[in-house]
Amino acid sequence: MMGDPNLEGRHVLVIGQRLGPIASEAMPGARVEVGAAADLDLAQGVHLALELIVIDVEAAEAAVLAGLIDTLGRRPSPPAVLLTGGHMPTVLIKALMRLPRSDVLEAPFAASDLARAAVALLAEASAVVPAHRRSSCWSVTGAVGGCGATTVAVEVAANLAQRYGKDRRVALVDLNLSGGAASAYLGASANMQLAEASSAPERIDAALLEAFAVKVFPGLDLLACPRDSRGYTKIAPLAVCRVLEVACQVYDFVVVDLPRHHQPWTMDVLAGSDEILVVSELTVPALLAARDLACEIETDMADGARPRIILNRVAARVFGPAPSLAEAEKALQRRADGGITSDWEAAATSANLGGSIARHRPRSKIVRDIDVLVQRLAAPADAHAKKVA
Repeated sequence: MMGDPNLEGRHVLVIGQRLGPIASEAMPGARVEVGAAADLDLAQGVHLALELIVIDVEAAEAAVLAGLIDTLGRRPSPPAVLLTGGHMPTVLIKALMRLPRSDVLEAPFAASDLARAAVALLAEASAVVPAHRRSSCWSVTGAVGGCGATTVAVEVAANLAQRYGKDRRVALVDLNLSGGAASAYLGASANMQLAEASSAPERIDAALLEAFAVKVFPGLDLLACPRDSRGYTKIAPLAVCRVLEVACQVYDFVVVDLPRHHQPWTMDVLAGSDEILVVSELTVPALLAARDLACEIETDMADGARPRIILNRVAARVFGPAPSLAEAEKALQRRADGGITSDWEAAATSANLGGSIARHRPRSKIVRDIDVLVQRLAAPADAHAKKVA
């Protein structure tokens, strides 16, 4: 069956194992994930990029599925829901009616019927999204500890804010929930009370996000949690995903400082990212770790964003045992996507004073290299903005 171009690349979740084969046939170009309601806790694993959920009415008891739909309905922008099967319980129909986009496909049906229903719901979803508004989410993570990933995330966010001024809003989200350093680097407060919000994550909206945000300077807001050694256990995965979901509605650019060690929500964040930057320093252990991490991400997200490896603290001249750029790329088994020149004095001074390197040492080579990187990454977003202007 030839796929509909309107389904190409769309993120679809199928609840009910028996629906898997027909859904894959109906939507060959889409990213289709199949799960059973019994082992899929949607409230703890929301996909940021999820656009359509197809539910088999017999996948679970009606009350369980109704609760699932009610949870979706409390999201700021719930995905479209297509309920399939026969003998639809009234409780499910009532739950569907509370969603902005939903439909029912009665059994028996063919793959072509499922494809038409999916296309119609996704077209409706596209119609309600403002054409001029498209947020870009860039996630930055370190291959090893201490490689400068937070510095890169801070400078990327600062560059975006300076580049676009008042035209676009930028948020830096520090997801190092137990000991994030972005607030210290910027000399700002960590005001995001996600532990408290975890008891009712569905209440996280634009107004609450505004209360969490700390304005670093015009155009750049920081969303960071206070240091708490138990932060990862106190904060629910849904709360993390909800914050990013709302941030992508409020801000034009969202830069995420992602922890190195995987969390229950890590793959959801990566799946919703337009760019994934893996930061490595020029040591053999770091390069091997960067290679393995990039391969892991590519394996887990076969059709997702391709991770970009950024080499940090690159010396103008390399002496002694440190690998050259060519040797580094040989260890990586791929080309590096960017390099940040080493400038310890500028980085240390800015961290001690509080603020970006661009603010305290605007002539640093770090600032120059970050500008080159951001210009290349922002090109697609700029092209989109010009197209819809």
